[in-house]
Amino acid sequence: MKRTRFGSRDRLSREAAELQRLATGLSESGGKLEDSYWETQLADTVDGLLKNGAEDDINTALDRLFEANPRAHDELADMVESRAETHRLEVQDQAFDIQLFAAPVLAWSRFSIPACALPKSTLQALAVQLGAHVFGGDAKLALADFLFSPDQLPRSFCDTWQLTRQLGEAALAGGHLGIDTNGMPETNRFLSDVRYLVGTIAIPRGKPLFRWNEADGNKEHALKEWLKQGSPNLEPLLTGCAWQPLLPDAYHAACRNADKLSRPYSVKASVAFLQTMLGLMPADIRAVVGPCYDRRMEEYRVSLGPKTGDEVYHGIVWPLLGAEDEATDAAGEIEAVLRETGVKEVLFLDHHFPMEFCDDCGAPLFPNREGELVHTEMPEQPATGSQILH
Repeated sequence: MKRTRFGSRDRLSREAAELQRLATGLSESGGKLEDSYWETQLADTVDGLLKNGAEDDINTALDRLFEANPRAHDELADMVESRAETHRLEVQDQAFDIQLFAAPVLAWSRFSIPACALPKSTLQALAVQLGAHVFGGDAKLALADFLFSPDQLPRSFCDTWQLTRQLGEAALAGGHLGIDTNGMPETNRFLSDVRYLVGTIAIPRGKPLFRWNEADGNKEHALKEWLKQGSPNLEPLLTGCAWQPLLPDAYHAACRNADKLSRPYSVKASVAFLQTMLGLMPADIRAVVGPCYDRRMEEYRVSLGPKTGDEVYHGIVWPLLGAEDEATDAAGEIEAVLRETGVKEVLFLDHHFPMEFCDDCGAPLFPNREGELVHTEMPEQPATGSQILH
């Protein structure tokens, strides 16, 4: 999941400066014992800032380190994510570790992909299946009663910290968390997108968090059972959609994995959509792939249209994530996915395209085979309207 960046303030606050100092110390540490010292100091400082809602100080420190000391930036980012998605609570003198998790679901539809409240019966059934197949045997589990779109997830580290605490308290109380949907952002409509179940587990200190932490467990089997047993409870929530559950995991790790896997899924969804709506077989589709730049390369844009014409029916944005850059073989991955779907004609353009969007609707523009950025436009029949892939 991409980390949101905010502009730096002119003056560095004392708190942000201390974060930089501690993260730099950790990045330069030469041994495990020194690591432990710096990690304890940094964790305590981050905890205080998250508790006090000091999002600006955290982001300012991240921004400064991003340019000046990438290794220290990564240490600080990892620590902030870790402290935002975990807690430690006590009940009757017993210590529990709290872990926020996400269970992503990739989906596509020619209709709207739902983001909705979860009925109580569905909530209970999903909790049972997650507890049986994904989490450790001693885990107490609580779910948020809403199927989130990416636009509706917590927008900041401090918001994530608050949600972790609320869900953790619900898990220890043996309940689930009701989400107030008043003021919740509207969901942007894409042909292909991700939906998230979000919850926490409360684990007695020292006990396994996940099923694959136990001696007889592994991730492959956990995912297989989650697909088999959890899917029937997801099906009523995703009417009119094709969908694929992913392995539930710690919150930030699960979101990043969903970001990564949603890219090839979007390509496959787009090809299937054109085949479903237009009867355009994959072998009759031309794909045009072009890199787009801001200060650096940010994404590939992939356009799909008929081999026999110049039209661009659909477009997919393939963003570069994390440490990926133009030296990464994303182009090879895009080509492999297209060929896997049956698309045989793939044209790569050696251009430096700008990050251009439609002035009227804000949709990204996609390259045609002539090397021009154009708006996608579906044929008039059948009348489906234009959709943009996420």
